[in-house]
Amino acid sequence: MGHLSGKVAVVTGASKGIGAEIARAFGLQGASVVVNYASDEAGAQRVVQAIDQAGGKAIAVRADVSKASDVKALFDETKRAFGAADILVNNAGVYAFGRIEDVTEAEFRRQFDTNVLGVLLATQQAVAHFGDRGGRVINVSSVVSQLAPPNSSVYSGTKGALDTITRVLASELGPRNIRVNAINPGGVDTEGAQSAGIVGSEFEKAMVAQTPFGRLGKPSDIAPLAVFLASDDAGWVTGELVRASGGMR
Repeated sequence: MGHLSGKVAVVTGASKGIGAEIARAFGLQGASVVVNYASDEAGAQRVVQAIDQAGGKAIAVRADVSKASDVKALFDETKRAFGAADILVNNAGVYAFGRIEDVTEAEFRRQFDTNVLGVLLATQQAVAHFGDRGGRVINVSSVVSQLAPPNSSVYSGTKGALDTITRVLASELGPRNIRVNAINPGGVDTEGAQSAGIVGSEFEKAMVAQTPFGRLGKPSDIAPLAVFLASDDAGWVTGELVRASGGMR
């Protein structure tokens, strides 16, 4: 039996990158997994197929986490397919880097609506579905909330907000047997980082230079930590911001 046998997990933004790897790891550990995506249906279906081929159970569900109606439908579909959720991983996120002179209202809202409002809406629905038995919420944040690199005022702002929300909700929901923690990755080589031009850039070199291992992280470096936080092994862990950055400082 896996560490998550019999559990139902919703992983947002799971069509690629860290979210996809977490979804696959959860499936290997026995959870029934809902692979959420906003636009990349093909990617989400590949993740579902990988989980199915490994002997697990999964479905893909489209939902924009910044929209309350979509999030409600996501959890309703989860319940129809597998029963009420036990685990929520708030992984869906967007980012862009730029100088303060380049910040626009539209870009601010794009990032905060997904990275912050989306977490609140998804957690709100998860709490309603967890019920009396409690549950586990894992937020995927970032070391940018602490390192505060230049040209990241909006993105770092969203992750700083997420860190605080994690601690607030841990205090608020603890009496209901709901654990809330965050994983704060450093630089990770994902499809998003590649398409954004980060991989192979001077920015990548700067991140690697701050990491004793001398490389970017991989999604597979992050997923085992999510499994731990979702499992009973982390039963005494809540309100924590767990840095998974390869020693990046």
